[in-house]
Amino acid sequence: MDYYKEIEGKRVHDHRFGKNTMSTLARCIWVPCPVIIGAGPSGLAVAACLKERGIPSLILEKANCIASLWKLKTYDRLRLHLPKQFCELPFMPFPANFPTYPTKTQFVAYLESYKNSFGLDPVFNKTVVSAEFDDQCGFWRIRTLGLKQEETEYVSQWLIVATGENADEVVPRIDGMDDFGGPILHTSSYKSGLLFRGKDVLVVGCGNSGMEVSLDLCNSNARPSLVVRDSVSLLLSF
Repeated sequence: MDYYKEIEGKRVHDHRFGKNTMSTLARCIWVPCPVIIGAGPSGLAVAACLKERGIPSLILEKANCIASLWKLKTYDRLRLHLPKQFCELPFMPFPANFPTYPTKTQFVAYLESYKNSFGLDPVFNKTVVSAEFDDQCGFWRIRTLGLKQEETEYVSQWLIVATGENADEVVPRIDGMDDFGGPILHTSSYKSGLLFRGKDVLVVGCGNSGMEVSLDLCNSNARPSLVVRDSVSLLLSF
């Protein structure tokens, strides 16, 4: 059966695709293997596990690199918050000379090596705008936009979403933000405390990022204050 022609034929007669949509949809690609959305650690791990079992896959990534959150949206002092043996990906341990808590740079290098070792070749600069299961033909239809807003639809029987839980920052609206004269940053835009040396800084939240950013600000001679919604229990080491 020629699946590509079957999909094209059904799309032509599909009332959900009007003339305007059809004219702007540049390509429709049949993918005879699982489509994985996201080239972060989870997406790479799934692709490697499939490949070890002789199953190819297609990885779609909206950025121009793997592990874009780690490369582009993390602060300089970041390390793994768990010992490395709990963070390694399947079939490939961390290098023996890595410390117990690898740095951001070391973890990214490990992911690059992982990608190369398994011969993974993600398709970059493909932002998934929708993914719908077509009951009529029994396939997933994954629509993407490229850098020039060119539209491509990938059609596959299998879809794996590996976009992570922190793909997009969440910045709550707080009264007075519009009148505040200083910078307001999400931690995904924070790099180091050097820009805040000698300044008062309010850190909202005491999760891993909030606590580590507060420490970084202290080490940079800033004056951070930490505000927390609920009560917090601190375990001090002596």
